[in-house]
Amino acid sequence: MEPKKQPVRTCIACRTEKPKRELIRVVKTPSGDIVLDRAGKLAGRGAYVCPNAACVRLLGKKKLLNKAFSAPVEEEVYRRLEEEFLGTE
Repeated sequence: MEPKKQPVRTCIACRTEKPKRELIRVVKTPSGDIVLDRAGKLAGRGAYVCPNAACVRLLGKKKLLNKAFSAPVEEEVYRRLEEEFLGTE
């Protein structure tokens, strides 16, 4: 019996492909909120980011969530996500 294939996702900041479990998911919920989804189970459109400071800072610098979610994302959301990411390292 073959082992199960692990899902692979791409970090939107550094464009590196990694196993899904190694990345953190940022979700735009159906209600329009943008939140971290550490469990990977929330409903909504997701984008994946490496859990390192360089990739997290690149999110806000290049406004990468705007492209990933095809909608404008407020500066406050980037600041909040950066605080949540970097506060847990």
